[in-house]
Formats: sequence, C-alpha cells, structure tokens
Amino acid sequence: MRHAGKARRAAVKLITASFILLIALLGAGLLVKLVGSIIWALAVPLIVLWLIFVAFTLYFFRDPTARVPTNPNAIVSPAHGTVDLVDEAEIPEFGGEKCKRISIFLNVFNVHVQQAPVSGKVTYLKHTSGLFLNALKTESAQHNENVMITFEPKDRPGEKVGIRLIAGLIARRIIPWVTVGDQVEMGERISLIQFGSRVDVYLPLSYKIQCQIGDKVVGGETIIALKE
Repeated sequence: MRHAGKARRAAVKLITASFILLIALLGAGLLVKLVGSIIWALAVPLIVLWLIFVAFTLYFFRDPTARVPTNPNAIVSPAHGTVDLVDEAEIPEFGGEKCKRISIFLNVFNVHVQQAPVSGKVTYLKHTSGLFLNALKTESAQHNENVMITFEPKDRPGEKVGIRLIAGLIARRIIPWVTVGDQVEMGERISLIQFGSRVDVYLPLSYKIQCQIGDKVVGGETIIALKE
C-alpha cells in the first residue's frame, strides 16, 4: 500500500535522533565530570603556585627607604646589584667625550627601584628601543632597550652625571618616574625596571671611583664615587 511503513521510519528517525542526543548529553556530562575532577585534583597545587607567585611578586616589588649619606661630594649607586665593570667610555650623551663608567648588574632577586645618584636637575631623558639580550653581558648596554637620564648636580652647574637603565632578557619594561626639568634629591626614587637588568653610571673624569668589580651596592646608599 502507498506510504506503508513511513510512520515507522519516522519513528525510527526520531528514536535515533533522541538516542544520539542522549549519548551526547551523557558524554558531555562525563567530560565535565572528568575535567572537574582533574581541576579539583589540581586545586591545591594551583593555589600553592599562586601563593608562591604572590609572595615573589611582593618580594620583587619591595621598595626599601634608602639611608642616604650626608657627604655632599658623594655619588651614590642608583641601583641595587653587583658592580661588574669599571672603565672609561665615550657616549653620545656626553658629547662624545670620555667619561668614567660604572656598570651594575641586577638579578631578579635585587630591588628594582632606582634612586638619583646626585642632587640636581634632570636635563635629559631618552628612551631607545632595542634588543633584549641577557643583561649579564656588559655589551647589552649597546644593543638593548634602554632609557638614558642625565643630571646636572645642583652644586656643580654645567657638569653631567648620567645613568642608563638597560632592559635584559627577562626585563621588558622600564618605567621612569621623572622627566626633564625635575629637581631631585640624592637617593630619591626615580624609576623602576621590571625583572633582571643593568644600570650604567657615567661620571666626569675628575670624579674619584670608590667601588670595584664584585662590590655589592645598595641603591641610594652606597657611595660609588666622590667629586674632587
């Protein structure tokens, strides 16, 4: 007879569709249960890892107050770290004239707030894009992203004291807190470099270096040079 069996076939299709939907729902429920059980099984380790991250972040961004020396002829370290280079260099910001250079390496466990090395006026600030070589290498100062800041000491008009904030392999952000024209006091907070990095200090040749390679220096406290 015409159309015989069509109703049964329609019923079979509906049953088949409902069976597929049932399997899909059961599978989704099982997947949710498995994922949920995995997440809950990892809940404690995840929370512990997050707490470690919070503790390290608070430790890394610590900002101790410097005990600034009272010697008016002192140049203090602008950074916390280890002196790994003391030499002479020629840099464009000093008109190509030779100057004394002290290079300080900061590892990820050092304080990363920087302080003004001298009291005076900010006369120059320039950000230069570049690479992110390992800051352990002193040549990173020539190629890496950096910010150059120069100061005119308030008791020596016309002289320059400069620092270069240098990004490293991990450090990807340099945040100056001063701008050209600002008056700063020795030991005052002036910038932040996030994670391992380097800070170079540039001084006139007449200044007498008071540190040597291997010295651990404290930003805003350790006297690294004296004006003569």
